[in-house]
Amino acid sequence: MSEMTLFSKGGNTLPAHLQNLQLDATTKALMGGSGSGGKRISIRGNVFRMMVDGKEIAQNEDRAMPIIIAAANPNVSRTFYAGVYQEGQAMAPTCWSNDGVSPDIKAEAPQSGKCATCSQNIKGSGQGDSRACRFSQRLAVLLENDIRGDVYQLTLPAQSIFGAVENGKMPLQAYAKFLGSHGLPVTAVVTEMRFDTASATPRLTFKAIRPLNEEELALAQLKGQSADAKAAIAATAAQMDGATKVSLPTEMGKMLDEDEAKAMAKVKAEAVEETAEPTKRAKKAAPKDVADILDDWAEE
Repeated sequence: MSEMTLFSKGGNTLPAHLQNLQLDATTKALMGGSGSGGKRISIRGNVFRMMVDGKEIAQNEDRAMPIIIAAANPNVSRTFYAGVYQEGQAMAPTCWSNDGVSPDIKAEAPQSGKCATCSQNIKGSGQGDSRACRFSQRLAVLLENDIRGDVYQLTLPAQSIFGAVENGKMPLQAYAKFLGSHGLPVTAVVTEMRFDTASATPRLTFKAIRPLNEEELALAQLKGQSADAKAAIAATAAQMDGATKVSLPTEMGKMLDEDEAKAMAKVKAEAVEETAEPTKRAKKAAPKDVADILDDWAEE
């Protein structure tokens, strides 16, 4: 059986004016459902996993992966799960916040009107000394070997975001500050994200391996403004996976009576004016100049 081609004349090659076109409503309607679906990179189990609509379609077992960061949510988000995580089950969070200030209006069971004063934000509310409500940051990324291809969501946990530079290993904020201090946008380089093998749970560190050329930079900037990129930095991982079932403890799983429903609506409607920030940690010495980056570009 011969391989199917996109066009009977011309094979699978798209002309330049069609290569960056977004799927329109007509195409999505005829495809049935959401069209291309939500694509993201999961780091569960210290493995890079390509996910589409909640299903794992590929794995990359290398310790490192080169990407281009095309866009990022400007805020550190928060996510709270009341239930117990079940392997392979897509579950929407009990409560979440896109801006780290107040619960999202779509949250089924907001825990407080403000993240700063929420009981799930207290140290010790989670396992050990941790917080039950977790920090995360969403990125829209491109694969270095497929810049013209799909935009993927990458959701980073707190330990991949915050912290000091240790033995040249930079978490996301330290990495962005280092590049920014030298006038180099994080979107203008190929970034290597690498698993920290010294960490018991998935933790990524970052470094620049080369600058983008002019064509790559223009394409990455265009991708960063696309609908897929905007969705990647705005949606939770559960929303990208199409999860509809919400993680609720038994007592929350019962049908709410009228008074409870009113109380929940009131919590959702509360105005929020203050922002809670993650605890600042002492800084350690970072690489001193951009020459360190340029040296890395010539390696690996």
